[in-house]
Amino acid sequence: MKAAVVFQKGEMPKYTEDFAEPKVQNENELLVSVKASAIKNLDKMRASGKHYSAQNEEWTAKTVGGDGVGLLEDGTRIYGIGVNGMIAEKAVVEKERTVKLPDGISDAAAAALPNAVMGSALALRFRAGLQKGETVLINGATGVTGKIAVQIAKHYGAKKVIATGRNGQSLKELLSLGADEIISLRQDDEAFVSQIKTLHSQHPIDVVIDYLWGQSAELILSALKGNGGFSHRTRYITVGGMISDTITLSSSVLRGTDLQISGSGIGSWTRDEIKLLITEILPEMFQLAADGKLKIETVNVDLKEIEKAWEMNIEGGKRLVVMI
Repeated sequence: MKAAVVFQKGEMPKYTEDFAEPKVQNENELLVSVKASAIKNLDKMRASGKHYSAQNEEWTAKTVGGDGVGLLEDGTRIYGIGVNGMIAEKAVVEKERTVKLPDGISDAAAAALPNAVMGSALALRFRAGLQKGETVLINGATGVTGKIAVQIAKHYGAKKVIATGRNGQSLKELLSLGADEIISLRQDDEAFVSQIKTLHSQHPIDVVIDYLWGQSAELILSALKGNGGFSHRTRYITVGGMISDTITLSSSVLRGTDLQISGSGIGSWTRDEIKLLITEILPEMFQLAADGKLKIETVNVDLKEIEKAWEMNIEGGKRLVVMI
């Protein structure tokens, strides 16, 4: 079959037309004719062996792409999480990790949406426990997942959404997606901290969803720091480390602030949370997208272009999707 295959750890995937088709191994698996699969940072990190979830894997030649959209033998169109890679003509998925897709959503959008939903809805719902009427700050909101997080936060009832980012044009676009305030990460540190402090004093920040970590997280935490009196409780959720995987955190920030810090990602989610993702959250989000109430932009490429596409730098919060 035609597929995007990594033959050795650390190499880029290569287009091949004669890779062996996967086989269903048990009654809990389904064979899918794949139509679309998105390329995410997670896919790139896992293919390179650098992601924490793949560091101990034994390596053999394998197709890439963790999930995708395809057709079952009876023609049912589904989203599924792959047992094997899904940037290929055929893939095997687990029955319990599939979602039937509604009419009105394209294959590309349906392939692009789930990873962003996992990186936003699970953090907002399970780690932050977002309540209606709360204020949410999304750090790094101009990326794909950040843009979805803005929309889902509003859908879940956030009264005010504050968004940070570097891309000025994308920041402005977030205002039409539900953001109430935008803060540029390109300004100097003092101005950035001052702006957050001002907003925090006016509308105390209940939840921070952070896709950047690094220096930006240090600045936000310093802005939230209490002054020795009673402080507002903030739940700070790290979802990514696009700036850096580490920060310097002063003990005084933790001692002087009513602050809860946790993470949301592979390994932190429980089986019950993943079950709810598949049975409740994704079906709801697919329907919102089909109804035009949840927006995601894609750049689509053909499977034959995988080697060039793998290195493409897609800006503006758009997801790269391989069409098969």
